[in-house]
Amino acid sequence: MSAFSFAALLMIVSGSLHATVNAMIKSGGDRYLHAAMMSFASGVIALPLLFLVPLPSEAWGWLAFATILHLLYFVLLARTLDKGQLSAAYPIYRGSAPFLTALIAIGILGDVTTIGALAGIALIGGGILLMLHGRHASREVVLLSLATGSLTAAYTIVGAEGVRAVANPLSFILWLFLLMGIGNIVLLPRFTSNRLGEAFRTYGRSAAIAGLLSLGTFGLALYALSLGPTAELAALRETGMITATVISVTVLEERVTISRIVAIFAILVGALLILL
Repeated sequence: MSAFSFAALLMIVSGSLHATVNAMIKSGGDRYLHAAMMSFASGVIALPLLFLVPLPSEAWGWLAFATILHLLYFVLLARTLDKGQLSAAYPIYRGSAPFLTALIAIGILGDVTTIGALAGIALIGGGILLMLHGRHASREVVLLSLATGSLTAAYTIVGAEGVRAVANPLSFILWLFLLMGIGNIVLLPRFTSNRLGEAFRTYGRSAAIAGLLSLGTFGLALYALSLGPTAELAALRETGMITATVISVTVLEERVTISRIVAIFAILVGALLILL
């Protein structure tokens, strides 16, 4: 298996895990509280593993930048899911992310790609946005979702640069999760009225599971980005929208529409173009 094929596989798995984590956050009462607890759990899991990897000495600046972007992302994500339905908000911020990531990586940073890969990115992003058909999203939800998508693109680019700057990608990944966990716990009182003791009792178990999954989803994504091109791999991660659709239909009992079927087909064709 080539390095790109392996990276692509990691990204596709990462996307499915990401959809599962988002569904778990959406199911919680206080979305930011649930997201912050999840981030803290990821940091706790990452902490003992730090002793097995070297310090990311070459990438402290990237780590600081990535941590700030992720903390902003957690706040916006929770706000977005609090204001809008998952089936309306998720396609906007996940669908806009591939376009924005490609714009930055290819248009600004000068990454080299192919016409087929660009078509694949367009099909994946367009297919996800097509899932908005028949869904109502207020102006506030649209703006929040686009802002979340912009942060997704930004932390993807910064994470890719950071993980490539270190000798061992795992050192960057584990330190990032630790710093995010600390940051979210510090910021938590500013964004929720719940007490930490009550939060641990209410969300402790689900946050631990979501934290482990979160460590897997973004850890896999960052490791994949150390092996291959940013724009193409970031787009492949959005194939997790198929998993999100399955969750919506089987768990949330939403209808399977023609637009959803066409959207899934577009995502699959887009992914195939990138893989080829």
